[in-house]
Amino acid sequence: MSKRESTARLILIVNKLRKKSSSLKEILDYLDEESDLQGYNYRISTRTFQRDLEDIRSLYNIDIQYNFSTKVYYLENEEQQDTMKERILEAFDTFNALNVSDRISKYIHFEKRRPQGTENLYGLIHAIKNSKCISFNYAKFWDDFTTKRTIEPYALKEFSNRWYVMGKDLKDGAIKTFALDRLSDFQILNTAFVYPTNFNIEKHFEFCFGIISPNDEKPQKITLSFDAHQGKYIKTLPLHATQRIIKDTKDELQIELTLCITHDFIMEILSYGDTVEVLGPQRLIDEIKQIIKRTLQYYS
Repeated sequence: MSKRESTARLILIVNKLRKKSSSLKEILDYLDEESDLQGYNYRISTRTFQRDLEDIRSLYNIDIQYNFSTKVYYLENEEQQDTMKERILEAFDTFNALNVSDRISKYIHFEKRRPQGTENLYGLIHAIKNSKCISFNYAKFWDDFTTKRTIEPYALKEFSNRWYVMGKDLKDGAIKTFALDRLSDFQILNTAFVYPTNFNIEKHFEFCFGIISPNDEKPQKITLSFDAHQGKYIKTLPLHATQRIIKDTKDELQIELTLCITHDFIMEILSYGDTVEVLGPQRLIDEIKQIIKRTLQYYS
């Protein structure tokens, strides 16, 4: 059996148990059905299945338990999956679909704007975990040249199909964010640093939309009104963790967010065009108005 089939089989087992706790027979029957459907051999013995459970636990940190009273296998704490496990399971779905679809590629349309810089993710995680400084050449979008940077890497962040590394720039001691697709000549240095005990990326971005830090700005209550059609999307994919529905009718969805007003957030609001109205605060209303006025000048 190939490595590809072995990896795909682990994914199938997890997906089966995500849907429903199952007996060993139900799992083996499912693998048998998928073998016929996909044209691969996922059929295994009971002994191999037990090894697969260990592989799933060690490779993906997903624990599959057995209930002796009901005689079924189940995913432990499935209702309380953390973000990391959710993303792993999300990747399972994508991998499994593409594993079947590689022979029918003419029916699959991929996003052309692929994320870049991900080849350095593993090295960055290693540097962060082991408190090692890193160096790289960095090119800002508005500059025609690159600068050499040496930073203490503290965390990684994903936003809008891009990855960023956040850390202290040793040149001026400031905490900065760098897009991975803008850096080159990445190196992990032997220089160690002490990870700051007071830094927490979740807290740092708790009231932020995107990757722009608010500095000393305090978060504000922001009220947005979406038309009914757009509101359905906003309910299924919230803009931010602080989102709270305050009005939901057949004509309108009104939500409240607690956020710092940053450029990233303003651009997000503008992306919804005439399907959204900012109801407050006044400062945000004024900023949106000014941007729209400047935009209209291009077409007057």
